[in-house]
Amino acid sequence: MNKKKALLIGDYTHPKFHPLQGVDAEITHTLQDYLSVQCSENNHMFEYNNLGAFDLCISYLDSWTEKLSLKQTGGLLSFVSGGGGLLILHNGIIMDTRYEIAQLIGAKHTAHRSRQTLELRVTEPGHDITLGIESFKIEDEPYRFEFDPFTEKTILLEYSADGEWHPAAWAHAYGLGRVVYLMPGNDQPAFQHPVYRKLLLQAAKWAARISG
Repeated sequence: MNKKKALLIGDYTHPKFHPLQGVDAEITHTLQDYLSVQCSENNHMFEYNNLGAFDLCISYLDSWTEKLSLKQTGGLLSFVSGGGGLLILHNGIIMDTRYEIAQLIGAKHTAHRSRQTLELRVTEPGHDITLGIESFKIEDEPYRFEFDPFTEKTILLEYSADGEWHPAAWAHAYGLGRVVYLMPGNDQPAFQHPVYRKLLLQAAKWAARISG
């Protein structure tokens, strides 16, 4: 089987909170049977001339004060709308500082609390991403989001906090491409959680249109 290609972008040199070291190995191992993963901290890889060589882009960006350039933003939008997959993990949603990318993702990150034990439940058990996934607990940071009303998204997971349930994962189409956001992923141990590993793999396969 010819594997499809994934690009994982994060921060090795100057991460603010979430270094790619260690996380890169976990993601590469989880996806290895279906995707070959290239890791980079170079945001120029978002430019279409570079991104076009891949089937899936995975964001674990941690540069909280740095916006993508217009060329990088346009490259990512073109990649996904043309049929590419985008998988955003935890802090990778900080790309939303560009409103065009916030619309692509379907939401903006608005707040988060410190790491704690979170209870997560599946809200769409029939979706390819959540097949066989049961409710689970994980040590992670809970994020809050402001959703774009123009994007038709499917909420896949919710987490419990303060007596209420809040969105923790969603998926939707964007043009010819597919977008998934998964809230867990604060640190390397999160990616070693067996249920989250399965969820991550199924999300990557769905976004990259890999069957089987």
